[in-house]
Amino acid sequence: MEPKVNEGGLNVTLTIRLLMHGKEVGSIIGKKGETVKKMREESGARINISEGNCPERIVTITGPTDAIFKAFAMIAFKFEEDIDNSMTNSTATSKPPVTLRLVVPASQCGSLIGKGGSKIKEIRESTGAQVQVAGDMLPNSTERAVTISGMPDAIIQCVKQICVVMLEVEYKSPPKGATIPYRPKPASAPVIFAGGQVRADPLSASAANLSLLLQHQPLPAYTIQGQYAIPHPDQLTKLHQLAMQHTPFTPLGQTTPGFPGMDGNSPASTHELAIPNDLIGCIIGRQGSKINEIRQMSGAQIKIANAAEGSTERQITITGSPANISLAQYLINAR
Repeated sequence: MEPKVNEGGLNVTLTIRLLMHGKEVGSIIGKKGETVKKMREESGARINISEGNCPERIVTITGPTDAIFKAFAMIAFKFEEDIDNSMTNSTATSKPPVTLRLVVPASQCGSLIGKGGSKIKEIRESTGAQVQVAGDMLPNSTERAVTISGMPDAIIQCVKQICVVMLEVEYKSPPKGATIPYRPKPASAPVIFAGGQVRADPLSASAANLSLLLQHQPLPAYTIQGQYAIPHPDQLTKLHQLAMQHTPFTPLGQTTPGFPGMDGNSPASTHELAIPNDLIGCIIGRQGSKINEIRQMSGAQIKIANAAEGSTERQITITGSPANISLAQYLINAR
């Protein structure tokens, strides 16, 4: 069913993700979990907080739009209350705004910004909230942070408008590739997974064809968000970590057929892509920031040929193990 915008709002179920610091999460949870329990009961939304000893946590809010907006209102007013309390013994004369950070798939950020920044300007002017879309994707993901600042009422109106844009994008032109969700890193040293074997289909970056196979401790490969599947975060973490290893994989044997050329002891290989000239800037990024990010994440060597005279395309050569190449291809398609 297509979303409809009317006086009562939208008639769909949404999932919105927020990025919060530990102190903010503590405020939302409250003593013995009482605050978040009250928010869940009064809003009717599901509010889940990511586990882990991380400086940042992901707060996921799911439910009908009315419930989502009630939950957002409760969070915004709680943060305003925290600001008021922090100012009682402060010498500051001006009250800082409430700030929330949404985590939005990069594929939807273009529509949120609009042509020449027209949409984001419209949202700012009509709601009175400040909205900033991060230029870079969050580490090891294809998502960006969207920061909203202002009074609670302005923030709620702003979130409503952002939801409308995100739904319109999802229904009219759903992203071709899967979204790699952002997962905050723990404060301690990173965990090195052992024994897990991950393979990705190098021929397609679509959510339906990104096949992730594990030898040990199988996990669900996808979670459903909106109209498209998202590879399970644990699988993507392992895919990234294994792609970064330069030692060859051990063969998977007869248990995982259907991946020609992907056996574990295959040597480094080369793959070529042709990218239209008008898209190459998106992949290279400012001063090469994006292509360097893709090189680092995938572990592959990536070379971009100079523009040939009269050609409308640029050649990209990717060298590395099959897993390196597959992840690099996926990240290039995601750009």
